[in-house]
Amino acid sequence: MTSNPQETPASNAVTVGTLVEWGAQQLASAGVSFGHGTTNAHDEAVWLVLWRLGLPLDSDLSDAPESIKNKPVAPADQALVATLFEERIATRKPAAYLTREAWLQGIPFYVDERAIVPRSFIAELLVDGGADEFLSDHTHRVLDLCTGNGSLAVLAAMAWPEVSVTGSDISPDALAVARINVDKHGLQDRVALQLSDGLSTLPGPWDLILCNPPYVNAASMATLPSEYRAEPALALAGGDDGMDFVRQLFAAAPACMSEDAVLILEIGNERSHFEAAFPQLPVFWLDTSAGEDQVLLVTRQALAAKTRLTAQ
Repeated sequence: MTSNPQETPASNAVTVGTLVEWGAQQLASAGVSFGHGTTNAHDEAVWLVLWRLGLPLDSDLSDAPESIKNKPVAPADQALVATLFEERIATRKPAAYLTREAWLQGIPFYVDERAIVPRSFIAELLVDGGADEFLSDHTHRVLDLCTGNGSLAVLAAMAWPEVSVTGSDISPDALAVARINVDKHGLQDRVALQLSDGLSTLPGPWDLILCNPPYVNAASMATLPSEYRAEPALALAGGDDGMDFVRQLFAAAPACMSEDAVLILEIGNERSHFEAAFPQLPVFWLDTSAGEDQVLLVTRQALAAKTRLTAQ
């Protein structure tokens, strides 16, 4: 195999499997960064090869039928695959921006540079029922704050057919992408989209707020790989300790929530900063595939009590 991304394997019998092996080597040798739907070179190579060849994206090739792995690839298609890998390496854009598609919990979503690539662990809680125990028969109005491309709003509407969902973002560009996804999944009657800076134009009352906000602290922002810098900084940067948006949200939320409402918040790797910023706030840490320190749940009562103490 060659390390030149413009050259495919020197073989007259190139298959899907050999293209994936070659592509994985190209990505690994180039030192690209992952985290936008895949975590390693092999999985990303599978994604790019299958997408470029128009093959189903529901296989990781490790247990794929031999008919897929051994499927011959014509020279013209080999060249298309090579060009895609060259673009991935040269631009350092996330693969999702090149394919214009990202998958979250098995559901496809459109995405482009106007919105962050969807990867929230809140999606797991929506799909596997991990958040259901905190809801009640009174949960009717759901807000997905910082909706980005609208993926969590769409998944919430799919998970709970009886609720109405509003997806909101400060970015008109992101909301334009969210509109594509709401329409793509035929949820125009169930998912509304609204422009808002935080909760400023969203008085509610909301029974459930989902929020994957900008939470990356300033030091981490300064060292982000190029793939993350290709995303809108507005969706990532959370100030010195990553908690700027969260502080504003917690201050405003009680007045916008129904009596028994809860807020599910993703804070990524910022648990230490979160606990330093809100040391006395009782929260529930929710279990996801990333562990129990990425997503938390806080009740309206807890937020209201914190607000009262702050005001004293």
